[in-house]
Amino acid sequence: MKDHTALNVLLRSLPGVDRILEWLKADPFFKKVPRALQVNAARSVVETIRDQIRNAEIELSPAVLSESSIVERIKQQLAEQMMPNLRSLINATGVVIHTNLGRSLLADDAIENLRQIAGGYSNLEFDLKTGRRGSRYSVVEDLICEISRAEAAMVVNNNAGAVLLCLETLAKGKNVIVSRGELVEIGGSFRIPDVMAKSGATLKEVGTTNRTHLRDYESAIDDNTGLLLKVHTSNYSVVGFTASVTLKELVALGERHHLPVMEDLGSGTFVDLSRHGLQKEPTVQEAIATGADIVTFSGDKLLGGPQTGVIAGVRQVLERVKQNPITRALRIDKLTLAALEATLRFYRDETTALRKIPTLRMLTLPQDVIQSRAQRLLDLFNKMKSDRIEMTLLEAVSRAGGGSLPLLQLPSWCVGIRIQGMSASRVDRWMRAQSLPVIGRIENDLFMMDARTVQEDELTAIAAAFERLLEESKTQ
Repeated sequence: MKDHTALNVLLRSLPGVDRILEWLKADPFFKKVPRALQVNAARSVVETIRDQIRNAEIELSPAVLSESSIVERIKQQLAEQMMPNLRSLINATGVVIHTNLGRSLLADDAIENLRQIAGGYSNLEFDLKTGRRGSRYSVVEDLICEISRAEAAMVVNNNAGAVLLCLETLAKGKNVIVSRGELVEIGGSFRIPDVMAKSGATLKEVGTTNRTHLRDYESAIDDNTGLLLKVHTSNYSVVGFTASVTLKELVALGERHHLPVMEDLGSGTFVDLSRHGLQKEPTVQEAIATGADIVTFSGDKLLGGPQTGVIAGVRQVLERVKQNPITRALRIDKLTLAALEATLRFYRDETTALRKIPTLRMLTLPQDVIQSRAQRLLDLFNKMKSDRIEMTLLEAVSRAGGGSLPLLQLPSWCVGIRIQGMSASRVDRWMRAQSLPVIGRIENDLFMMDARTVQEDELTAIAAAFERLLEESKTQ
């Protein structure tokens, strides 16, 4: 039974908002918080306490109404509200191009170039030689052509946009012939047939899921055919009893019938990864060399740059694409261009690209380097000298991620953590709640952290987070 007398005393003793705001003036924390937020937080806390008293959810004690207690509750609420929604975190999952965690990390030079361009005016669409209006595409076009050996190029906001733009330009109202085994679904449940439908082109499937022959394409060509399309299945692989038509064969077919040929590489790369111990992926240079009219690919996957969709190919075809009004809706801004240009410049020397671009560096990281990094993290945990924490150094498998290299298993090393009295899922929740969240994975009731994707300067931050966990969990 509720003690209504004590309850009413507490309710009458609740301080007013104006009084609480006076309390806040004494704490330096609130000097950086706008007054409107302070008022809203004070009202919210008072209402919460009032409801808790009425529902007997808190101990009926004057302590809950003390200045220190109320100020602390407001401080906690405001700290959460003031924290940015988009935040940095530590990727300890072992997935290098993690779509949910922002995909590829930018190189230091790209970040610096982005900072300089963001902080001042630039020649985004101004030709410094002529003093007249220029094209934003020229910022990176020469670089893309130099690296890929394409005649012309342009960049839009992502590869799905690049595919949409090219299909709408080259095949609106016409048939686009594509192998049934290449009708991929990309992130967020977006599918090639859906993108094609929005472009105004009509999908014409040929072959079967596992086998498509050149004769399938040829027999499907008619007077209303506008384009031959090849889609590289970068995010999955069909193995076993299979057959497919090469891009070179498709280009030759297109030439015989005077039809343009396009390849959507998806996760494109300028580096032959098979030379560095990874599985073979078709490079942009190889696709261009076949004579394909258009090649599209992502800039934020294996390329290791910002989110973009790159279109490269024959100059005459690119001019048509550039003139399409839809380009205005898909164009990228100066910050993306700044990051992309700095990233592309690394590809003038492959050794430099592998060393400087974080995605390539992590994918090709030697096993002994990963093990050494994992051991350093383990050593930091050992320094805590807590009998509540159990640590294990384990061999593991990393993934490329981002819809790239689906069959690739990268040998790696993990640090597995088990804390007495806490399940792995509880540890996971706690680490996600930190101001600098640590995102790992759970296996066999261990919280696992893969050293391949943990950066060198993040080791101490991880150890500090676990020290806080051990300290705060003592009182829980």
